[in-house]
Order: sequence, then structure tokens, then C-alpha cells
Amino acid sequence: MQLGLSSYTYTWAVGVPGYPVKAPLTAIGLLERAAALGIPVVQIADNLPLHVLDTAALDALADLAAAHHIQIEPGTRGIAPDHLARYLRLAQRFTSPLVRVVIDTATHRPGLDETVTLLRESLPAYEAAGVTLAIENHDRFSARQFLYILETVDSPCLGICLDTVNSFGALEGPEVVIETLGLWTVNLHVKDFDIRRADHNMGFVIEGTPAGQGRLDIPALLARPPGYSCPAGAIARLGFQWQRHPGTLDAAGSRCRGHGGERGCLGRGKYKVFTGHCENLASSNHCCIP
Repeated sequence: MQLGLSSYTYTWAVGVPGYPVKAPLTAIGLLERAAALGIPVVQIADNLPLHVLDTAALDALADLAAAHHIQIEPGTRGIAPDHLARYLRLAQRFTSPLVRVVIDTATHRPGLDETVTLLRESLPAYEAAGVTLAIENHDRFSARQFLYILETVDSPCLGICLDTVNSFGALEGPEVVIETLGLWTVNLHVKDFDIRRADHNMGFVIEGTPAGQGRLDIPALLARPPGYSCPAGAIARLGFQWQRHPGTLDAAGSRCRGHGGERGCLGRGKYKVFTGHCENLASSNHCCIP
């Protein structure tokens, strides 16, 4: 397993509407941070959309990634077939094994059956290219509903990008999501969190913490039982509230290789993660995954 960074690792630095940043982090800047930290994977998601970049900008990203041996993984929102086809081409451009996608956009929130229909239209091209479409669990659908989508489409190139926090919005904690979707996980978003009472005691606040300092049991998350898949990458993502002087993230990781390095769709349930103790993923310590 490779440890990676995402454009959502640095959400505030990239920029959030209503929270101005004097010098927003760019895709090139994100790659430079990963290179400085020795991180081998960068997931560039919908807050730094790749499809709006021109050929020269995409070439500059590819050249910088190649120079530092960094794998770029494209990420986006929306499952319209033409949009997914565009991101398949981007995955091929960056030789990425996957495209991470969130189903909903601001203007399109398909139901379960429409989601299945749209994915079935796009998946044959992904299968032919050997690229996996990794659907991120978001808060509108429950884990069982995501499972319905995966089982109904039933493609070897469709899996889950499992986020450890998102499903709180569907009233489900990490244990439920992992138990339901673990066999389908091809990419992992490691978000640690804390839950505390609001200052006025009327309700609760869920907020992000540095990995290892919250309630997420990261060693248990990584040490899945035999039969659960070893995700190709674990992306460290942070959910901090707005800070005018945020601290820096330092991270490093090692790799778990699958069978023979052959190119193809990321398998489910094929690899076992052998892990003992795992230090803080958002520190300078290594995550001990062979």
C-alpha cells in the first residue's frame, strides 16, 4: 500500500468559497509538497479539477510527477458518461490505475437506478483500459445503498474509495462502512476525527484531527481480516476547521505490492495487509505496512 496526499489534504490552502487565500495552492504546488515529503501518490480531486487545464499545464504536471516518481490519480465529481470518459483519458495520460469519483454534483443528484444505468454505460471503456472507477462513499447514500450499486453494476473495474468520515452524514460510523464495503475497497481516504459536545451542550460537533490523534482506529482499519482487499493507496486527508495559520503536514509511507505488477483493474479481496504497529499517518513516522 502506498501512502498518498490529496488536494483535499490541503483544502484550505487550495481555497474554499468564502475563505480567501492570498496564494492558493496549485496542482503544481501540491506535487512539489509531495516531492518534498517523499510521498509517491497524489490524488488531484475536484477542488483542483484537471479537466479545466490546458495541454501545456497537463504536460507540466506529468513532467514534474515523472521527475519525482509520483503517481497522479485523477479525481472528480459527476458520473455523466461524457465526463467519466474525459477522466478516463486523463487517467490514461497519467498512467493512473484509478479514477476517484463522487456521484453527486451541484446540479445532478441521481437516484440509485439512474446511478446504475450511468455507470453501466461508462464501465466497458474502463474495463477495456484496465482502469478502476473508485466511487467515494458520500453522505447522501448509506453503505447498503453503495453496496447495491456495486453489486448491481457488477464490474471488475468498479470499487469503493472508502472515506472513514463521510458516512456520518448518513448516520453511519466507520465500523458500519468498513464492514459493508470493505470487500469492495480499492482506495482508502484516511480521515481521523473527534466527536465532542458543542460548547452550549446542545448537540455534537464532528471535526477532523491529525491522524492518530482522534477516534479512528487506524491500525485496525489497515489490519483487515483475510479476504478484505488491500487498497492500492491510502490517502491522508484532513478535516480541520478554518485556521488562519495552519500547521504543516509531514508524512511518509511504504508500499504493499500485489501480484506481479500487472496492469489491470484493481482486484477486490485479493491481497492481505500484514501490519503490526502503525504510527501517526500525519507525522514524520512511517506507517508500518510492508
